Amino acid sequence: MTAAVRDVSTAEFPDAVVARSWEIPVVVDFWAAWCGPCRVLGPILEKAASHAEGGWELAKVDVDANQQLAAQFGVQGIPTVIGFRDGQPVARFTGALPEPSVMEWLQRLLPTPNDRLAKDAVEVMERGDSDAAEEVFRRVLADEPAHLLAGTGLASLLIDAGRPDEALTLLARLAPTAEVQRLQSTARTRGGAGELDELEAKLASAPDDHQVRLDYGRALAAEGRNAEALEHLLTVVAARHDDVSDQARQAMVDLFDVLGEDPLVSEYRRKLANSLF
Repeated sequence: MTAAVRDVSTAEFPDAVVARSWEIPVVVDFWAAWCGPCRVLGPILEKAASHAEGGWELAKVDVDANQQLAAQFGVQGIPTVIGFRDGQPVARFTGALPEPSVMEWLQRLLPTPNDRLAKDAVEVMERGDSDAAEEVFRRVLADEPAHLLAGTGLASLLIDAGRPDEALTLLARLAPTAEVQRLQSTARTRGGAGELDELEAKLASAPDDHQVRLDYGRALAAEGRNAEALEHLLTVVAARHDDVSDQARQAMVDLFDVLGEDPLVSEYRRKLANSLF
């Protein structure tokens, strides 16, 4: 085998495939020695990988030796080929396709010029040059409005710049991936609902006004005062005041998404469940 082709076990898969696919595409060939079609397809893939000049790599997984891994990716027939990019499976086929069809499939898997521009812009953003990154993200989106990486990158910049409504408009055009949903939650949370001092004064004079308490909870969340925010939002949910309580529940769910593994999440998920049932 060449450097572009390697046998990969279940233990090696996270590094050799998932992590590596953040750098270049990785094609996984699920095969077995007894499989006739695998012996037809395998050499086509291996030749293509060896001629790719480092553009992508081929990982061969023996399904007999790695049955759990094959089951994890829903492999029901072999050969099954899955392409990975940016840590995710993005394309697949089953069966021994003819070489022209394999080459066409591989071409669709490889990064486009817009993909490369967006990835470069992410690196620029991570170095702290937000203006330059935003310019590139917008250029990609002008050409391809639903480009996922450019869209999520620009949305992150807009949220950080205090423009959550623009971020939400942008995110609505994208495929609903986990990252898109996380950013939507962050944007809604960062949006807040007014000035804290003004809302605090309103709540003090009208403690039973559930809309004011909802707005105050959102504003607290926007300021990062998460425990206080969750407590006020929970109070609104428990009041069961129709649409306002529904909005408070959604605000809590959004904040859970933003907080991730924070201990507040498990505590208030339990409290939210208790308030609803």
